[in-house]
Amino acid sequence: MSGAIVRRGSWVRLTLVPALVFLLLALLFLIGLKGRDPSVVPSALLGKSVPEFTLPPLEGLGLPGLDSADLRTGKVTLVNVWASWCGPCRLEHPVLMEFAKRPDLRLFGINYKDEPQNAVRFLRSLGVPYLAVGMDRNGRTSIDWGVYGVPETFVVDGKGIIRFKWVGPISEGTARAKLDEAIKAAGE
Repeated sequence: MSGAIVRRGSWVRLTLVPALVFLLLALLFLIGLKGRDPSVVPSALLGKSVPEFTLPPLEGLGLPGLDSADLRTGKVTLVNVWASWCGPCRLEHPVLMEFAKRPDLRLFGINYKDEPQNAVRFLRSLGVPYLAVGMDRNGRTSIDWGVYGVPETFVVDGKGIIRFKWVGPISEGTARAKLDEAIKAAGE
């Protein structure tokens, strides 16, 4: 009789306990996600200086490369990390072209793990919104910026402090409104 009790107790521990632990973790995960915008990813760099870097120019475009000192000139800057192989980068490009027209803002690009000829073709076909484009062939600089994937866009104030990070393509809707708000705040 005692053998049956031990087996029943073992069955309960082997099946119900892991199931209860899984359900508890799933519940905690859902509570943690509730009300959060999935495009806003916490960044350890918010409120801190941009990482030190120097990137060579995108050959064949005629624009300068990009250096961390370029982001400490007293002007608000949008830094967009993109690649020619990135479908969402193509979707956000018209919005970047609009940002490029703003006199209160500079727009720089970091080309991420791309072939130069593909990047140049991409910009020549869609338009060049950037004042400078740095080539991050191995992705090291993007990692230093905390980039998870492309596209990602950062608002940097005139002192070179990262004030806002947007993950994913910039759309005409919410993303644009949030970036506009962050640009305004960074300029104050």
